[in-house]
Amino acid sequence: MIRVLFVCMGNICRSPMAEAVFADMVAKAGLSNEIEVDSVGIGSWHVGEPAHRGTLAILKQNNIPYNGRARQIAKADIERSDYVLAMDRETLSGIWRLGAGGNAEIGLFLRYAQARGTVDMDEVPDPYYDNTFDRAYSLITRGCEALLDHIRREHALA
Repeated sequence: MIRVLFVCMGNICRSPMAEAVFADMVAKAGLSNEIEVDSVGIGSWHVGEPAHRGTLAILKQNNIPYNGRARQIAKADIERSDYVLAMDRETLSGIWRLGAGGNAEIGLFLRYAQARGTVDMDEVPDPYYDNTFDRAYSLITRGCEALLDHIRREHALA
């Protein structure tokens, strides 16, 4: 099983959106038995809360289900993951401060889409403050497409 973990600050906006979008793509590709998807936040501010209403609205608009609850990252999350993907540099620093372990590929989420040429930035701006959930969704969708292609190539999945 390939384990993908998306990480943002509070696990209510970007990382649950990425989790839902990626899980939907994985399911549509028939790879749910091969790839496991989860999300967490660096901080504990929103633990136990549902995703932000803006995240839920854009997911619903695109017919992507999500009913997860926010949780804070633990070192065990990193150790059991194959991919630990941060939405921005601040989050990535938080992951490294927690202490990387295992064999996880740790880095910025958009690097796959950036390498593919479908985005020209390496961070997903946080829509929590400016309500740009449509922009986040667009970047996350392109990031998930590139990530799925990368995982398929790296792990020889059909």
